[in-house]
Amino acid sequence: MPLTPLDIHNKEFSRGFRGYDEDEVNEFLDQIIKDYEMLIREKRQLEEKVAELTEKLNYFSNIEETLNKSILVAQETAEEVKRNAQKEAKLIIKEAEKNAERIISDALAKSRKIAMEIEELKRQSKVFRTRFRMLVEAQLDMINNRDWDDLMEYEMPDLEEEMKEPLSQP
Repeated sequence: MPLTPLDIHNKEFSRGFRGYDEDEVNEFLDQIIKDYEMLIREKRQLEEKVAELTEKLNYFSNIEETLNKSILVAQETAEEVKRNAQKEAKLIIKEAEKNAERIISDALAKSRKIAMEIEELKRQSKVFRTRFRMLVEAQLDMINNRDWDDLMEYEMPDLEEEMKEPLSQP
């Protein structure tokens, strides 16, 4: 068991022949008591400080552990979000490719249909042109026909004279 300042204070030394000077010993013991009490107080203060710092260290260790766990959870979450985003991007790309293929297919079908319609219109245009040419040629033939010249040479009988003549009676 360690010595206390009270133990030092109450310590009695036996007196011997030609012993130490009692005042000098008491003065030295008083100094030892003061120093020892001061050391004990410092020790208590340091122990309290160590306990306080240990408590803080435990607190910060817990915070560090919590932060590390949070970082791991955040990293895992970020990886999961990244994986999901990549999956979604692949799905979007796949859907866009399907839509593009459908649009291209529709455009090709419409293009083919329009090309066929153009060919049909060209054919109909040729038929119309041919018929129109035939009609115009027929009209020109009618205009160039000699019957027109004969009509121009035809003279009309004088109607006045015919009116003067009595109508014959049957």
